[in-house]
Amino acid sequence: MNAHSPFPQEDSPKASSIVNGLSVDVEDWFQVGAFENVIERADWDGLATRIENNVAGILDLFAEADVKATFFTLGWVAKRYPAMIRRIADAGHEIASHGYDHARVFSFDRKSFGEDIRLAREILEDRSGQRVSGYRAPSFSIDRRTPWAFMELAEQGYAYSSSVAPITHDHYGWPDAPRFAFRPLPWSELVEIPVTTAMLGGRRVAAGGGGFFRVLPYGFSRWAIRQVNRRDERPAVFYFHPWEIDPQQPRVENAPIRSRLRHYTGLEKMAGKLRDLVHEFNWGRMDALAHREAKRAVDLILPEPDVEPAQ
Repeated sequence: MNAHSPFPQEDSPKASSIVNGLSVDVEDWFQVGAFENVIERADWDGLATRIENNVAGILDLFAEADVKATFFTLGWVAKRYPAMIRRIADAGHEIASHGYDHARVFSFDRKSFGEDIRLAREILEDRSGQRVSGYRAPSFSIDRRTPWAFMELAEQGYAYSSSVAPITHDHYGWPDAPRFAFRPLPWSELVEIPVTTAMLGGRRVAAGGGGFFRVLPYGFSRWAIRQVNRRDERPAVFYFHPWEIDPQQPRVENAPIRSRLRHYTGLEKMAGKLRDLVHEFNWGRMDALAHREAKRAVDLILPEPDVEPAQ
């Protein structure tokens, strides 16, 4: 392993034969939703970037564990770091879209959303040499307010989305959405693969990674993924961000205390927990998972949007 990798060295057996979906939301520390009200997009180019080194460490970990993953990448990042995107693709990982600059889907109308995902896809395909078929909304921001988002994804030829968090959360969530794969449009093969939730006391709890994985003990995630694999007999969908393995990242002191707690808690332990996770379970790319799960996706009937499908 390279010297820059933050991951400790240890081994553990696989816990299940089911292949789960491993994903990385590729954005830098200053692009997160927690800081969007204190860091302007116009200032991004003047900030110290950490993403190349963090992604290099992630690629080392994945190579050591012999796993492939999907990197949902901002077009803004891919435009500025083409060599990094090519390295991800050359390692056999999937490049998918995270939009252009991390604007939440419900901040768009349909036309501007279509422009955003079209621009991001053009950049990602140019930098990676791959066909981009997957999309993840920033901050899981597709919900009942944005039925036109699925229409636009389908009409632009995306095969799958992993943009729904089927829970209640103060920043996002679609609590009555299906927990597992569903088809949001009756006329399209587009499949939505929600991020993982587990059932605890008859209630859905977030168990798909990110801040929940950083803050809670590793044993919770082990329990949740095993529940999904063994009881539900479905694959889990896990995500994290490159900045989450970087305790030395700059501190945004003028951010609200709640935002700082959410962003910085657990950074020191994240790399070790990730290493345990990728060695304990079987993992693969989201495009392959979506292809398998499409065979048992349920249909979802959405309300008719105000905006008609593009002609």
